[in-house]
Amino acid sequence: MQSGVRVFVPTATVLGLFCRGCLSKAQTQSLPGRTFSCLPRQMSRWNSRETCNPPPTQENPRILITGGLGQLGVGLAQMMRKQYGTENVILSDIKKPSPHVFRSGPFVYADVLDYKHLRELIVNNRVTWLVHYSALLSAVGEANVALARKINITGLHNVLDLALENCLRLFVPSTIGAFGPSSPRDPAPDLCVQRPRTIYGVSKVHGELMGEYLHHKYGLDFRCLRYPGVISVNTPPGGGTTDYAVQIFHDALSTGHHECYLRPDTRLPMMHISDCHRATVEFMQAPECQLSLRTYNIAAMSFTPEEVAQEIRNHLPHLKVTYNPDSVRQTIADSWPVRFDDSNARRDWGWAPAYGLEELVSDMLRSIRDKRTSEGLPVS
Repeated sequence: MQSGVRVFVPTATVLGLFCRGCLSKAQTQSLPGRTFSCLPRQMSRWNSRETCNPPPTQENPRILITGGLGQLGVGLAQMMRKQYGTENVILSDIKKPSPHVFRSGPFVYADVLDYKHLRELIVNNRVTWLVHYSALLSAVGEANVALARKINITGLHNVLDLALENCLRLFVPSTIGAFGPSSPRDPAPDLCVQRPRTIYGVSKVHGELMGEYLHHKYGLDFRCLRYPGVISVNTPPGGGTTDYAVQIFHDALSTGHHECYLRPDTRLPMMHISDCHRATVEFMQAPECQLSLRTYNIAAMSFTPEEVAQEIRNHLPHLKVTYNPDSVRQTIADSWPVRFDDSNARRDWGWAPAYGLEELVSDMLRSIRDKRTSEGLPVS
């Protein structure tokens, strides 16, 4: 071998980095990596849009959920465990789970900033799908931009690299916060100007674009849904701008009074958590050939604080709501869409919500009343 000549050997087979069925559409572009300088990568036959045929073996996916103790992870794990088996869905977080969550199925400690440990978890547990929920939400992120940048961007890059290296199907949620004041607001389409003014929104746009880039360049099976405000019973508000729509139900049944940090006419897209989980599972199950996009809006309803308060009063006439707008959250809300256009999701993979405003209010009040009663708490 001549000195001074650098030879690149097709190391993909040695490193085991090709996805299933990578026997066609060979590409010789370099794959970004942490321990190698150049890696030819081939597009998976399964990742191409030429066929809807599933892989040869139909095994249940092995799923890892990061940030699993937030608003969404526990419920999604419960739904996926019913479909794919309890042992095939692994919750993870940096916090200690409750005894109930710990007993319900596999749980591991996982810090998305610790690349090596996250890699070990993926390899040792033979993970095939990764749901990346770790993130700081909008209002909390504005209070700690440096930490939000770390978790929402550095953590995302760790997950993207590992998904690419291990040929994972990767789901990263985006958000209403990925839009900004220059975006169309009523409705906001899937593809439009996105200039958010929060670190949360900026990180989500970055995630959408990085995932789409890696999909088109290397065949990463990246999937992303833009969630509206998600309303649920089992987890407390976590610092989001739409959290009033959760807190108002708890206040209605505990004290009968809610102080809202948004103006009464602030209209935002919202969704019941069960619709959110179902959309995520259905989207993850959809064959790639059905997907015309990698990032979709999903929608269910849009309402204002006063409209949801009035619907609650149909059940609890004594509810009193006062308004004390918080400048940070109100500014964020005023930059977000009033409605989502989710026609592409409905056409491509059959998305349809089950809950409107009336159904959401009835279910939330019933569930919170039952929860408070079981915990021995008074109900207003």
